[in-house]
Amino acid sequence: MSLIVQKYGGTSVGDVDRIKNVARRVKEAYVAGNQLVVVVSARSGVTNELLGRAKALNPHPDDREMDMLLSVGEQETIALTAMALHAIGVPAVSRTGWQAGITTDQAHTRARIQSISGGDIREQLAAGKVVILAGFQGLSTEGHVTTFGRGGSDLSAIAIASALKADLCQICTDVDGVYTADPRIVPDAVKLDEISYEEMLELASSGSKVMQNRAVEFAQKFNVVFEVRSSFNNNPGTIVKEEVASMEDVVVSGVALDKNQARIVVSDLPDRPGTAAMLFNALANAGISVDTIVQGPGIEGKARMTFTVPREDIYRAEKALKESFPDDDFSGRVFEAYEIAKVSVVGVGMRSHSGVAATLFDALAKAGINIQLVSTSEIKISVGVEPDDAEEATRAVHAAFGLGA
Repeated sequence: MSLIVQKYGGTSVGDVDRIKNVARRVKEAYVAGNQLVVVVSARSGVTNELLGRAKALNPHPDDREMDMLLSVGEQETIALTAMALHAIGVPAVSRTGWQAGITTDQAHTRARIQSISGGDIREQLAAGKVVILAGFQGLSTEGHVTTFGRGGSDLSAIAIASALKADLCQICTDVDGVYTADPRIVPDAVKLDEISYEEMLELASSGSKVMQNRAVEFAQKFNVVFEVRSSFNNNPGTIVKEEVASMEDVVVSGVALDKNQARIVVSDLPDRPGTAAMLFNALANAGISVDTIVQGPGIEGKARMTFTVPREDIYRAEKALKESFPDDDFSGRVFEAYEIAKVSVVGVGMRSHSGVAATLFDALAKAGINIQLVSTSEIKISVGVEPDDAEEATRAVHAAFGLGA
């Protein structure tokens, strides 16, 4: 007998027929003698619908109330999935995040897990029941409902697999695994048999929609090996695990595209020590993740800072900066925000191979695409381009590194 955690995303439970399909897949594993915890997301489109209603009432709704609202989506799905299993003779019980003892900090809409007790999940499994767990949610130390941000059900699945010491964790989604690029943008993209935590983390943080980056980070920290696979067939997926030596033979493993980025320019900053610290502390305290940072040279005592953030954080970033800087420092400051797309190449082989940047820049130059920003890490190079050029840039770079079928 194995303890298996399976996670099904929004498209996998998008309607009644798809929930029935998930129930049939769960039953197959159950009758084979396995214990199962099934983590589900809100049905596809439900979260966006709830967001739309909230913003129709208030363009900038309170984060706490947003968590109360958005957690409803997963609660609907766990109940429906349990009912579907009952209908085909499988004993099942639904549990919310807080019933599973998932405790978080108090950062509403982007909470981080602090501990997991598991609630009564072990007892329910021992009684022969399948446990259907609501992803994306927990309970703060103050007793408030919290959510983990977009893709948070991935985090729930990895975290509960770690807490329960599961034998297998499967992230079941609408694609067969992790590809060298988004197949909808690059038709000849190839599925990878395996990928390292580091590469998966860089791809996820660079716009790949297969996994939430925080979930991969958690898996790496607690060494949770998991498989990304389709919820619509039984084909083998992509195993995500620690790096092995053979992975370094491939220079670039994949290309990621993130269209949900904004370039923010803050001008007329005081050109003195401590200004950058004050600016980015304000953003950090507001829970805003900053990626690329470029500081222009100081001219006549004034400096210019350019950085990128997720597009939905533009308002929060502007608000945080205005509240954190003294009035005499912020007066006359120019705050500009532009949409931008980020194209990234990722591969652990970049550590020991030269010429990756040259190949990347040459491919974009030949495609007539201008680069606005550049950022690098040990195994990643990202460039900012105009959103209208993003997909062409992705295809050009994918071809330049010979990643296609």
